[in-house]
Amino acid sequence: MKAVARGTVWDMRSRRVPADQGRDGGRASVGTSVELFTGGGGLALAMENAGFRHLLCNEFAHYACETLRENAAVDYKEGADLPATLADPWPLIEGDVGELDFTRLEGKVDVVAGGPPCQPFSLGGIHQGHEDARNMFPQVFRVIQETRPLAVLCENVAGLLRPSFAPYFQYILRQLGAPFEQRRETELWYEHDRRLQMTEDKDGGDQTERYMFYPMPVNAADYGVPQIRRRVIIAAFRMDLGINWTTPAATHSESLLVEARRRGEYWDQHGISRQAPRRAEKPVTIDGDDLKRWRTLRDAIRGLPAPVERVEDPGFLHHIGWPGARIYPGHTPNALDWPAKTVKAGVHGVPGGESVLRTDDGAYRYMTVRETARVMTFPDTWWLAGPRGEQMRQLGNAVPVDLGEVFARAVATTLSSARNPAQ
Repeated sequence: MKAVARGTVWDMRSRRVPADQGRDGGRASVGTSVELFTGGGGLALAMENAGFRHLLCNEFAHYACETLRENAAVDYKEGADLPATLADPWPLIEGDVGELDFTRLEGKVDVVAGGPPCQPFSLGGIHQGHEDARNMFPQVFRVIQETRPLAVLCENVAGLLRPSFAPYFQYILRQLGAPFEQRRETELWYEHDRRLQMTEDKDGGDQTERYMFYPMPVNAADYGVPQIRRRVIIAAFRMDLGINWTTPAATHSESLLVEARRRGEYWDQHGISRQAPRRAEKPVTIDGDDLKRWRTLRDAIRGLPAPVERVEDPGFLHHIGWPGARIYPGHTPNALDWPAKTVKAGVHGVPGGESVLRTDDGAYRYMTVRETARVMTFPDTWWLAGPRGEQMRQLGNAVPVDLGEVFARAVATTLSSARNPAQ
């Protein structure tokens, strides 16, 4: 199946977006993108919020594809025109990325974005790293070869930075820097890596086939996400653009949350009595006048009514109480007045205490899917397909929308500066 062809324009079918309103709000597109490993749509939504017009989205998991179709996507059809505005639905191909041909998009794509499946590098996995067949980075490099984008934006787990994976992670980065230096059929990865290192040492060459790459460890809480979520984001830009990338500065501060709690401002904002400190909360020195305090789980779920077991709240999608929450050693709950724990994608949904919270009266309950979606900064209108476990898996695999948007906007600004150096 070809990735994109030409023909008629799609009709908007999302029942989550008013047809007379669309999603663009009259905004102009800042560029185009191809979304790989789209999942439940976190990074794709972030890219669209930043102004990128999706030429194609690809995802393998059926329930995730159903989520995309219900919110923003339509199935790709041979003979269809490329989307022309941000209001156009995202063309979606459900299936294995390895079976798709992206060559018809060559020269039309500004950014290739996605989070390659992270199991090979996750701290929660079996640590097979590069030996794991689920490593999808080679497909990212193939799509770069076929589309020749101006930039690449990837997100993945912090496990990529483990010392035991360091040699292979550097190999990944070197492949991103020279994606057209393809691995030979019988070549072992470290043999290919040696050739790539030799390429790095050479001057000259086709600058449109080389990329400057910038790996960035981040904590989502530092960017306004109400969750402790440590990840690595990789941005890359084609060398002929002469890009000078600056990592987006943190917008939120742990120290400011500690200080707001200590001084009582946090409790006043929520209209509740001052709580016992999470830890010794002494006065702190705050650097940066533009920073805001970290957002907490209580901030995230504010305005949601207490869930009722097995009954969906009529005012909020997926806000259904789930019975059976308990705690035991190694399974501790989320505290309301601190960012949530990392939302994870277990085999049967979110594992461990990551999906349990302690209420103000000291009881324990499972977080609802809607509460979890808020922690991942999805809008309340975002509908998720499948049973509860599948919905939670999509959220755990996603990029928090607000985190993705910070970096998508930074990529847009950087590309705009390259196109208009006088500005």
